[in-house]
Amino acid sequence: MTAKMNFINGVWVPARSGKTRKIINPATSEVLAEVADSGVEDVRDAIAAAKESFYGPGIWRRMPNSERSKKLYKVADEIERISDELCRLESMNTGMTYNNAVGNIGMVVGTFRYYAGLINKSEGHINPLNAGKDIQSITIKEPVGVCGLIAPWNVPLLMFSWKAAPALAAGNSIVFKPASLTPLTAIRVFEVLEEVGFPKGVVNLVTGPGGTIGNELASNVDVDMVTMTGSTAVGQDIIRASASNVKKVGLELGGKSPIIVYDDANIENAVEWVMETDYSNQGANCCAGSRVFVDSKIHDEFVKLLVEKTERVTVGIGLDNPNIGAVVSKGQLETIMHYIELGKKEGAKCLAGGYQLTDGIYANGNFVRPTVFDECTPDMTIVKEEIFGPVVTIQTFETEEEAFKKANDTCYGLAGGVFTENYSRALRAAEEIRAGIIWINHYNWAYEQCPWGGYKMSGLGRELGEDGLEEFQETKQINVRMDSSAPGMWK
Repeated sequence: MTAKMNFINGVWVPARSGKTRKIINPATSEVLAEVADSGVEDVRDAIAAAKESFYGPGIWRRMPNSERSKKLYKVADEIERISDELCRLESMNTGMTYNNAVGNIGMVVGTFRYYAGLINKSEGHINPLNAGKDIQSITIKEPVGVCGLIAPWNVPLLMFSWKAAPALAAGNSIVFKPASLTPLTAIRVFEVLEEVGFPKGVVNLVTGPGGTIGNELASNVDVDMVTMTGSTAVGQDIIRASASNVKKVGLELGGKSPIIVYDDANIENAVEWVMETDYSNQGANCCAGSRVFVDSKIHDEFVKLLVEKTERVTVGIGLDNPNIGAVVSKGQLETIMHYIELGKKEGAKCLAGGYQLTDGIYANGNFVRPTVFDECTPDMTIVKEEIFGPVVTIQTFETEEEAFKKANDTCYGLAGGVFTENYSRALRAAEEIRAGIIWINHYNWAYEQCPWGGYKMSGLGRELGEDGLEEFQETKQINVRMDSSAPGMWK
């Protein structure tokens, strides 16, 4: 098997050490590929190439926006052309279902097209002054420089597009590090980037362990910005490491998002969306609404329907298109099972699922039944900590004030959901929930035109939308004195 290599300075190269690591299909345990197992020297090579491309000739950053736009449109077209290949590869590498991958790859294409169009609309402005007609002040946007981009394992190619598309649109040079478990679609897309043709050093890919490569991207003084989607603990490490040169930092971190279901909600609709956010992608959704607060008056009806539907969920190999696929790794499966056992031990009532699947087609993979816990309390570990697995926790509330208090009783603030037929109530709840994204009567949809990010320990900055482009730009003020005569102050 030929090992997949790093892409540095326009060339495919192995890790300097010659080391490789095996990439495993989590549904079958078969080896899908071998990839470069890179070290510090490899990522430093990539950083040096990005720095030279940006601060040396600067072909990409000096290119007219319209020309960068054409390149990004071409990238979108090529990704769309090979979308079936990418969907199959994403499914095999992550365990997600093929249909889930279809939705993700569709947004990858949409994200590149969105920023290809947006960069043509990016413009500065003249600042109104009280200094007289002889002075003009102009504000312009410029690229940040060398950007280190770090993606997670749960939706790897989608997170690549959320970072790379605006970074490249703004004129930056990038070093991309995919998750060590799921690098295969990123490698395939870098082959697309090579075919489309970017100046040397503008796009660089390094595969390997996050602790090594991610730390170097965060601490290296030649990196001007680092952005990462991942756990809050890793995000904190990046903040500390980034102090080396006080670089810009963008972080989309953990979540333990609340969903409030009022007594007038369409119960079937609410149940379906709870299942969508907590079971799709095997529950590996940063915005998962895994803390569900149900008005006590409809609790029994809601729970009965949720359990009935959960027990009908199909689990299987992603390419066969069950409802949910395999968990990405044995380690993550063990983490999910650890939390499930903690939930049982701490007194939550397990009404559905709660066990690993091991027989038949499940024998060689990482599979777990989606799980419903009722009678949960705010102090339980499964309520407080992010599980990143298909686990729902249910609590009840008597008053709206109680629901808001429980919803905000978390260190996270990524997202939240509200289900009610009363839109005054819905908007009141949306205002009270301390989170960056709120859905009303649906959940878990992202739009490339709209900013994505959270409050509190769910991160810094925003991705997507105009905010996502501005993350990769610096703001410069230029002041011009129209009258070049001496001020006469130092006679």
